[in-house]
Amino acid sequence: MDLPYALPVIRARRKLIADPYNPTSTVPGPWDDPDTINLKGFVAASSSSALRDATRKQVLTAKSLYLSDPTSDVVVGDRILVGTDQYEVDAIPTADINPFTGWQPAVEIPLTGVEG
Repeated sequence: MDLPYALPVIRARRKLIADPYNPTSTVPGPWDDPDTINLKGFVAASSSSALRDATRKQVLTAKSLYLSDPTSDVVVGDRILVGTDQYEVDAIPTADINPFTGWQPAVEIPLTGVEG
């Protein structure tokens, strides 16, 4: 599936470093020098839910990244950079396949906003 109006998206992933408590294993390092790749897709609202209590009313909007390549290298814990906005991948990316035709149009990647 071609996305003619898709925006440039950057996937950032922390580099693995030696675990200070167990040098034979690795852990994700700091965010100051991540590995990055360029992707083409778009971020859009995927759902909204209204939360109400006795003192206030609040609406939470969930966002997702949509990519035309279902094999894109994006996993939980990665960051997605779109312009000045930053998001963190907080769920396993899903690339559903139509069971009748085998058509697999895109991958949806649930996101959470990141501040700072």
